[in-house]
Amino acid sequence: MKEALFYKKLDKGAVQCQLCPHFCFIEKGKRGKCGVRENVSGKLVSLVYEKLCSIAVDPIEKKPLFHFKPGTECLSIATVGCNLSCSFCQNWKISQLQNKEISGEKITAEKVVQLALEKNLPGIAYTYTEPLIAIEFYLEIMELAKSKGLYNVWVSNGFSNPNPVKRVSSYLDAVNIDLKGDTQFYSKLCGVPNNKPIKEALKIYKSQGVWVEATNLIVPGYNDSEKDFKEVSEFVASLGQLVPLHFTRFWPMHKMQHLPPTDLSRLQKAKEIALEAGLKYVYLGNVREEESTKCPECGAVLIKRSGFSAKPSGLSKAGNCKKCGFKTGIVV
Repeated sequence: MKEALFYKKLDKGAVQCQLCPHFCFIEKGKRGKCGVRENVSGKLVSLVYEKLCSIAVDPIEKKPLFHFKPGTECLSIATVGCNLSCSFCQNWKISQLQNKEISGEKITAEKVVQLALEKNLPGIAYTYTEPLIAIEFYLEIMELAKSKGLYNVWVSNGFSNPNPVKRVSSYLDAVNIDLKGDTQFYSKLCGVPNNKPIKEALKIYKSQGVWVEATNLIVPGYNDSEKDFKEVSEFVASLGQLVPLHFTRFWPMHKMQHLPPTDLSRLQKAKEIALEAGLKYVYLGNVREEESTKCPECGAVLIKRSGFSAKPSGLSKAGNCKKCGFKTGIVV
C-alpha cells in the first residue's frame, strides 16, 4: 500500500479523495467508488501500487492512437479498478471489482520500464482500465520511462479533476479519451452525473501540449442520434480540426448483452456529420473497413493500415505529407 495523492483528511479519521469529481467521502476501513483507494487508519492509500493485473505488447493503433507514433508497438499495462461503472464495459472483469478482491502481480516501476527496454519497445501505454486510479504508481513509471527516452500514453475515461490532469501531463505524450455521450448518457449508463469533467480534461490535456485523440462508442438507442453525433463532433472540432475522432461500433457486453451491435449505417452517418463539423480525420472502429489516413489537402495516403498494422510511408520525418507538404499534425 502507498499513501495516495490528492486527498484531504477530515474529522474523526475520515478522508475525502480529490482525485476525480466523485470527491468520495471515505470513513476508516472503507474504499472509494473506484474500489482501489482505501482509508487505512485515517490515511488514504492506494491498493494497486506496484500491482499490475495485465502486461502485454500492443500496436499503438489498438489504443486507438492513429496519429501518435504510427506503426509502433508499446508495453501495455493495467491495474484493477475504475471510477466509472459503465454498463457496457468490455473489460468489466478487471475494471469492476468483484468481492473487493485486488488481484495483480507485484512489480516495481523499475521492472516495468526494464521490460519495455528489454523488448526494444519505444513506449508504455496505461490502458485496459482507468489509469487515473493508479496515479501514484503510474507517475513513478512515467517519470522513469521519460528519463529513458520512452513515450507514455494513456487510454482514459477522462473523469478527473483538473490538478491530477495537469500533474500527469508533465510526463504524458498522448492520450485517447472516451467522450461517451451527453449528460443523460453518463448518468444512465456510467454512474456519473454529467460529461463536463471529461470535456474539461480534454481541454487541459490539449492546452498542456499532450497529443489528444477522442473515441465515441456508439450504443444503439442511447447515443446514436444525429444530434448526439453533432454534439460530440463539434466539441472535438473545437479542440482543433486535426484532432482525430474515432467512432466505435458497440458489441453486446457486460450488462448490455440484450442490445444488437451498432448498425453500420449509423457509424457512417456519424462520420459524415463529423466531417461536416470540420474535422479532418474521422475513423470507424470495430468494423472491417479500410482505415488508412489520407492527406486532407491532396488525398495522398499518409498511413496505410490493415487491421492494427500501420505503415506511415506517406509522411516525412517531420510528419508532413510527402506529396504536397501539408502539415498533418501527426507525431511520427
